[in-house]
Amino acid sequence: MFTGIIEEVGTIRVRDGGLLIINCSTINDDTKLGDSIAVNGVDLTVREMDTESMTFDVMPETFRRSNLAKVQPGERVNLERSVRPQDRLSGHMVRGVVETTCILDSFTPEADAIIARYRTPAEYLRFIAMKGPVCVDGVSLTVMGKDSESFSVSLVQYTQEHTNLTGRQPGATINLETDIIARYVEQFLAERATG
Repeated sequence: MFTGIIEEVGTIRVRDGGLLIINCSTINDDTKLGDSIAVNGVDLTVREMDTESMTFDVMPETFRRSNLAKVQPGERVNLERSVRPQDRLSGHMVRGVVETTCILDSFTPEADAIIARYRTPAEYLRFIAMKGPVCVDGVSLTVMGKDSESFSVSLVQYTQEHTNLTGRQPGATINLETDIIARYVEQFLAERATG
């Protein structure tokens, strides 16, 4: 489990088949082989590491559902270590299970913030609630706007400076994890209705 509070922005060194090597240093402290690291919101297991990088194996299903299939050497990715029992949950409960991707539609400045708008299919948009949590590229955010084909979030200055979100261009593919509670409620109600 993760919080969606990014600890470091790393840089892709290698993506070759299912092999992913990321240059990083901050999150290497207190991390060991086999630990979970969220990479753009995707829960991956550390296979190898040294003081300057981490190596992961990525499954085909992960490539199908996330933007990791498209990352290139030099690209920046959001990184977060998994939560320990004694940690505070500063963001919201993030599973690190990316369900799909969404498309960055636009950035609109608003005072010191930036409003980011993302387009996503209706089958995922229904799990996104006004003033509810959403996770884009591993970043925990609060939904501030929603229409029939998109949702919007406000990126405060800290988020602008400590994530890769504002470095993206409109049209970019962004990982999306919706609210797990909404998904469970729908599943329970569907099961109740059918049986």
